Amino acid sequence: MYYRPTDGHGLPHNPFNAIVSPRPIGWISTRSADGHENLAPYSFFNAVAYVPPQVMFSSIGSKDSLRNIRETGEFCVNLVGADQINVMNTSSASFDFEEDEFVHSGALRAPCREIACSRVEDAPASLECKVTQIVTLKGKDNHTVFGEVVGIHIRPDLVVDGRFDVVKARMLSRLGYRDYAEVKEVFELTRPND
Repeated sequence: MYYRPTDGHGLPHNPFNAIVSPRPIGWISTRSADGHENLAPYSFFNAVAYVPPQVMFSSIGSKDSLRNIRETGEFCVNLVGADQINVMNTSSASFDFEEDEFVHSGALRAPCREIACSRVEDAPASLECKVTQIVTLKGKDNHTVFGEVVGIHIRPDLVVDGRFDVVKARMLSRLGYRDYAEVKEVFELTRPND
């Protein structure tokens, strides 16, 4: 099968999200300049640089997260483990700007140290970020936020033999359609010159 996105795919559902998968879920927490907190999952999220560590996520539409980030220049990425799937999914509902998704979803709240917003206390890891740039992408209301990671929280029980254990964390990823996957097995692969 071959298709050009401008011509359509002819399938019952768009396959693009399923093709580019798995993707980690960026569960983004923010606080507005006047103190309204927001928590929302984004499936277009990833790390983009080691030194300094940097991440990005994309927002389709100008959502509350993007509004808060534009006001404050800060956000926290909470990674999602399978234990948080229902809470994460509940936080994806559309709420009014003044409504706090931490409260509605039952997400456990803890303070960040380097930025002024909350993080998800029991997330496998949380990355406190300062915005480096916001890029408006081609298309209708598409935006990508880049941030430098200025603080990292790792749940202590997930550090095993000096390594972050993604299997023990049961890291969750987003696939296409309504599909998700949990990391249950890993293998090592050495590069030819290592």
